[in-house]
Amino acid sequence: MKNIFIDFNRSKYVIYDMPLPTQDEDTKAVTRQFAESNLFFAVFLKESNSMMGYVCFHKDGNSYDLGYCFHSAYHANGYAYESITALIRYFADTYGATRFTAGTALDNTPSCKLLEKLGFVCASTEAVSFDPAFSFQGGNFVLDLSSI
Repeated sequence: MKNIFIDFNRSKYVIYDMPLPTQDEDTKAVTRQFAESNLFFAVFLKESNSMMGYVCFHKDGNSYDLGYCFHSAYHANGYAYESITALIRYFADTYGATRFTAGTALDNTPSCKLLEKLGFVCASTEAVSFDPAFSFQGGNFVLDLSSI
């Protein structure tokens, strides 16, 4: 997890999210919190058993809000698409989930393209800020399986 957090904090997309912890104890605490949620899924490369990223959800009413982060060494290989697709299918089959949401900066083109490829549509936009000196336009994406 720590390597994924460090890699994310070095990326150009870090300005669109809360920084992830990189100190050992803080990383362990966040990892423990994720694991206890039962909505966090580590994604490993089968051949090397290396953790390449994670997919997580937050239950919000009748929706599951999607989050994910993959180490940049594994970007553009379809791993995020494959793992998110499998997990959405799992949540639909196991829990009857039909509505998924995700938020991302509209300037985060790779994330927007991935969400659209997964079938999400941008339902609304809003100004978002994690820092009083910087704001950006965020997209609120929705995947509604009940309409498919």
